[in-house]
Amino acid sequence: MGRIRVLSDQVANQIAAGEVVDRPASVVKELLENSLDAGANRIRIEVEAGGRKLIRVADDGQGMNRDDALLAFERHATSKIRTADELLSIATLGFRGEALPSIASVARVSLDTATSEESSAAGSSAGLSQAGRNSIGTHVEIAGGKILHVEDAVRPRGTTISVSDLFFNTPARRKFLRAEATELSHVTALVTHYALAHPEKHFELLSASHSLVSAPPVTRPAERIYQIFGKETLSQLLPVAAETRLERSGLPEPPPWKRDPDEPPRQPGILRVSGFYSKPELQKLNRNSIYIFVNKRLIRDRLLLHAIAEAYRNIIPPTSSPVVLLFLEVPPEEVDVNVHPAKTEARFRQQSLVHDFVRDSIRHALIAARPVAGFKAALESSPAATPSLIPVPGSPLPGSPDDEPVSGQADPDSAATSESFTLTPRPVSPIPGKLPFGASEMAAPLEQQSLRQAAAALMEPFAGTAEESCSPDYDFAAVARPPQDGAAAVEAEQAAANLNRLGSLRPLGQLRESFILAAGDEGLWIIDQHVAHERVLFEKILRERQVEQVQRQRLLMPLLVELKPWQMVIFAQVADELERNGFEVEPFGPQTLAVKAAPVGLEGGSLERMLHEVIEQSGDGPAEASLNENLTSLRTRIAASIACHSAIKINTPLDPKRMEWLLLELAKTEHPTSCPHGRPIALLYSWKDIQRAFHRI
Repeated sequence: MGRIRVLSDQVANQIAAGEVVDRPASVVKELLENSLDAGANRIRIEVEAGGRKLIRVADDGQGMNRDDALLAFERHATSKIRTADELLSIATLGFRGEALPSIASVARVSLDTATSEESSAAGSSAGLSQAGRNSIGTHVEIAGGKILHVEDAVRPRGTTISVSDLFFNTPARRKFLRAEATELSHVTALVTHYALAHPEKHFELLSASHSLVSAPPVTRPAERIYQIFGKETLSQLLPVAAETRLERSGLPEPPPWKRDPDEPPRQPGILRVSGFYSKPELQKLNRNSIYIFVNKRLIRDRLLLHAIAEAYRNIIPPTSSPVVLLFLEVPPEEVDVNVHPAKTEARFRQQSLVHDFVRDSIRHALIAARPVAGFKAALESSPAATPSLIPVPGSPLPGSPDDEPVSGQADPDSAATSESFTLTPRPVSPIPGKLPFGASEMAAPLEQQSLRQAAAALMEPFAGTAEESCSPDYDFAAVARPPQDGAAAVEAEQAAANLNRLGSLRPLGQLRESFILAAGDEGLWIIDQHVAHERVLFEKILRERQVEQVQRQRLLMPLLVELKPWQMVIFAQVADELERNGFEVEPFGPQTLAVKAAPVGLEGGSLERMLHEVIEQSGDGPAEASLNENLTSLRTRIAASIACHSAIKINTPLDPKRMEWLLLELAKTEHPTSCPHGRPIALLYSWKDIQRAFHRI
């Protein structure tokens, strides 16, 4: 008898559970996606003990009849697809039919469901109105993959699934779970992200006796961000929206014998991108604060992560990452989501097109927005490793490359709670002025204000004067803005706070011959003269390099530069690009270079330091040189180094005409927000902040 055996369904389901279900957040993800696929408008998630003891997901979706409820727990039983061809154009979040049987094989599951047809039949027989009808639905209980009980149940339309005692029959898996707070943070982050992707739906997450997420439906994603995180978070993000029509379809045409003559020709479709990206002043030390949704599916894609990094090239330091919430809409046939067991990755059929479109969309949005950094934001913003856009720290996407390993590490709960979190709800601060306590205000009805809105009213800065607050006509309820009004107010402030008026600033003088002080309608400006000139020269060098008109100057005597052997290898790789940027360099011995010409503005020690810097950055070290460096990256690196060493230095006095010229030239650049190395150029002390500091408002 042979040694190979066909595994039983129970063992096969537990193996599949190891790929699909690795922690409570994975269970919530699968059940949440099923609710969204069922067309639910209201989803309620309850969690106990971080999901170990209980996970309950209730929705008002289309539900299932008795036969479908039993069949849903069979392996590869799904209502999403029928044929193999449909795998090429998946439009739903789930499609494999593995989630429910995998979860049921390692937990105790209770399912209650009913359809609208059953509701209509039950309501008609009982003479109930449509609004008050309950259904004769189905109740199913399963433990460890075995069906224990099936019976009829009266309930409204929709589905409720309860998962208790997760991994009760696999103690080794249960032992690898983290602390309750850690698992709960993963669940909270997941629900929050799907609430951001579906602003038109109602999400509610409860743990024990308190609510963690309560997000009623809103009309726009900006209102959802304001609703969950508040004004402070939304004020640090800028919107992006773009679309392009695909020129061709990524799928090849079927052969003639499989073509339906009556079927219309396939249309390539439209590629859309929308979402929010952070201002250059907000930086992170890792990519855990970049959240990408493809057709409203939360994924981690290295192609799109690279596109986002390229969009911020020479705007933030290369070691930092932005905060991005990106929604990408593509025709289903243009993306393959069947490439990862947990469906957290995707592959695009036209990768270069998608990459360049995302990169250019964010880049052009940054050019158009030209955001200005305020003093307070610049002082408080330093690159941090804590993820943003999550209400609880330490919650990367489950199954992501940046997720920490489960074994061999200490529990990070204590470290996560002790570390400060940048984008959490605002602390309560004193409100300037007097609160209204007149008879008319005390008698005003508050039925339209929720407790959350009332709390937000206390946290919002007071916008009026003390005299206005004492007036009997003052509307105290207007302080607690609904999401649509609050988001609109933040967007209006962002539109006004930009660098479009740099050219109209009036220079007042210099601070220690290093920073230019200037006045404008917005307030008081401080401009770093070195990085401002560096940005001007950087973009000028790139323009001249593009048209092959780089200005160079010949040296009276060649400058000899000593290099190490491995540096000579790197120089051979970058010599052609250096020549196109105005250098005339040739070997002068085994480890020496002779520089005969250089770009205008470089001389002496600056020229030698610049060459060493470019060669150092172009190689990883003596033992390993970067032989396949991207040409665009090399070009911008050389331009940034030339600009840095040619720009006006600090401790350099400037006359008013020179300062005016520098501000005018800076206003003409595409990215006046930061230098090519990511340092801020201009800081604004706004007129409103000045008035607030002097207690004028």
